[in-house]
Amino acid sequence: MSDYKHPEALVSTQWVSEHLDDPGVRLVEVDVDTTAYEKGHIKNAAGWNWTSQLQDNVRRDLLGKQQFEELMSRSGIGKDTIVVLYGDNNNWFAAYALWQLKYFGHKDVRLMNGGRKKWELEGRPFTTEAPSFAPTQYKAEAPNESIRARRDLIFGILTNRNAYLVDVRSPDEFTGKVIAPAGMTETAQRGGHIPGAISFPWSRAANEDGTFKPYDELVKLLGAEGVRPGRDAVAYCRIGERSSHTWFVLKYLLGFEQVRNYDGSWTEWGNLVDAPIEKGASAKAGV
Repeated sequence: MSDYKHPEALVSTQWVSEHLDDPGVRLVEVDVDTTAYEKGHIKNAAGWNWTSQLQDNVRRDLLGKQQFEELMSRSGIGKDTIVVLYGDNNNWFAAYALWQLKYFGHKDVRLMNGGRKKWELEGRPFTTEAPSFAPTQYKAEAPNESIRARRDLIFGILTNRNAYLVDVRSPDEFTGKVIAPAGMTETAQRGGHIPGAISFPWSRAANEDGTFKPYDELVKLLGAEGVRPGRDAVAYCRIGERSSHTWFVLKYLLGFEQVRNYDGSWTEWGNLVDAPIEKGASAKAGV
């Protein structure tokens, strides 16, 4: 991991194994399959349900500042706690949680490279014992809007052509053949992609064991699509979780200076009145 621009943002499964009882570290599991944690999780890991604990339960939005503080406090997390996130699907929602922690200013938050899959492949132990945590009085920072893209910013990019738009959904979602992955209910009225977006499916950044590909390979893969450091970038997907994974790659592994996650993503853009949409293949080096 030493070739990454910010290797401190990742920890190995071995590092986690060595810090299971460290009071200064809080492990948190966040899965696509919200039942996975109860079936078995890493010792002393908290479990967050992305559907009920990482979203406002009334509006389609992130947690508010107070809700976020309550979640962190219940999880026994203080301002100086090292938070290590992991989950299934190569850390989809673990990355989404990390992005939210950074949005509210938590200083030290990391991903376990490879997530739940890597831990399982190595035969490391799981437990069904639910940990208990002494509550804290967590106080979040003001939201860091520099890492979040909203729809008005996307309209501005379409006008000014001043940032990469990286669509990390599947090729069929990008072209408009399908609107959402099979079985997904949160969707849009129309299929396609934001005009000028580059198709770079999030999974291209991951190895078979769930870990991130090496720095040089990531640079080569994204460079082949025309995405290179030195320009702002915005990642988007359907609801913001896959794009959090790519946001992490661009910001922490490749060192892009300004990267935002458009968490409204296709569920918002594909439903907006008067929002332009394109169908078909990607144009390299487009915005």
